[in-house]
Amino acid sequence: MAEDSDLEKTESATPRRLEKAREEGQVARSREFTSFALLSAGFLGAWGLSGQIAQHLQAMLRGTLTFNHAYVADSSRMLITAGAAGHEGLLAVAPLLALTVGAALFAPMALGGWLFSPNALRFDVARVSPVSGIGRMFSSNGPIQLGLSLVKTLVVGGIGGLAVWHHQTEILALPDEPVSRALVHGLSIMAVCCATTVAGMFVIAAIDVPYQLWNFHKKLRMTKEEVKREHRENEGDPHVKGRIRQQQRAMARRRMMAAVPKADVVVTNPTHYAVALQYSDGEMRAPKVVAKGVNLVAARIRALADEHNVPLLEAPPLARALYHNVELNREIPATLYNAVAEVLAWVFQLQRFRREGGDVPAAPSELDVPADMDKGPISDDDVREEEEEALTQREAGAARGDSGNGASA
Repeated sequence: MAEDSDLEKTESATPRRLEKAREEGQVARSREFTSFALLSAGFLGAWGLSGQIAQHLQAMLRGTLTFNHAYVADSSRMLITAGAAGHEGLLAVAPLLALTVGAALFAPMALGGWLFSPNALRFDVARVSPVSGIGRMFSSNGPIQLGLSLVKTLVVGGIGGLAVWHHQTEILALPDEPVSRALVHGLSIMAVCCATTVAGMFVIAAIDVPYQLWNFHKKLRMTKEEVKREHRENEGDPHVKGRIRQQQRAMARRRMMAAVPKADVVVTNPTHYAVALQYSDGEMRAPKVVAKGVNLVAARIRALADEHNVPLLEAPPLARALYHNVELNREIPATLYNAVAEVLAWVFQLQRFRREGGDVPAAPSELDVPADMDKGPISDDDVREEEEEALTQREAGAARGDSGNGASA
């Protein structure tokens, strides 16, 4: 059952899948929307340019229907007249042609955008194969397209027929009107009929556009395995990436541990947290954190500090505040200056005691740590960091052939 569900195309197409389909010339298109745009362009042209079109048609009719005795004897004049009539007719329909051509070009771009794909021009046997054609005819998309075509024919034809029937009296009276008035009147009737037809076509387009978009994305759906495979191809194998991140963390911790022997003091919790501080007078504006960690990492920091005679100070609130509020190799915030200054003063006194002897300096207590900087006990993130560190140590021990005691590494 799990394998069957993986083979079902239930996942939406990824951006990469959509991009590849576009490269192959597959975009959402709606013929009904293009037809609506063409009819709208024709209607607007007939409505807005009716006066200009009427003038050119009137000039064409006047030139061709006017009788001239000279044209009877000279056939060349008849050709000149025909050429002039053709010129006037072209000027009459040129604006409408320009509008419809523009609509035919830009209407498809409204859905799928501008697209020129050489892959769409390649010869494909499936396009001319009778078997594939019959399969498309009897597919689930065939009856839907047939139904839309029938509905379009009935709606558009019915609305157009009703519009003509409504103006039948005016249409029949056009021959009794003067030529100039009849042309303008006839074009206005045509524009009204086109407007009603366009309204009907708008209904068809409003149904077809959402369907075409849904059908396009349905065809590009992917199985869960395809999504996983594409993710691996684009982002890389998650196991490999996890291994790389793990190695990067291990390298960062090794660099961090190398800085512990150079620290001036290690502030502890005393068991859960450990933060190493370093300060060089004249080189740093403020003390900075050179190492920090929790649990296993904290234990390694304390062990290194004890091995290299770096002072250890138990100050739980300060250790938690430094761990949660200061990044590695960053200076401490000003709100912790007073508390850290007391710690460093104790460190300098301890260094003098080790050189000259005398009374052992008392470790500072009741340090001034703002309550909002103390995050309290160990958090879930800190536990996860401990688990990652333990895993890193176990793998490092396995690589060396150790028995598995990573904590002692």
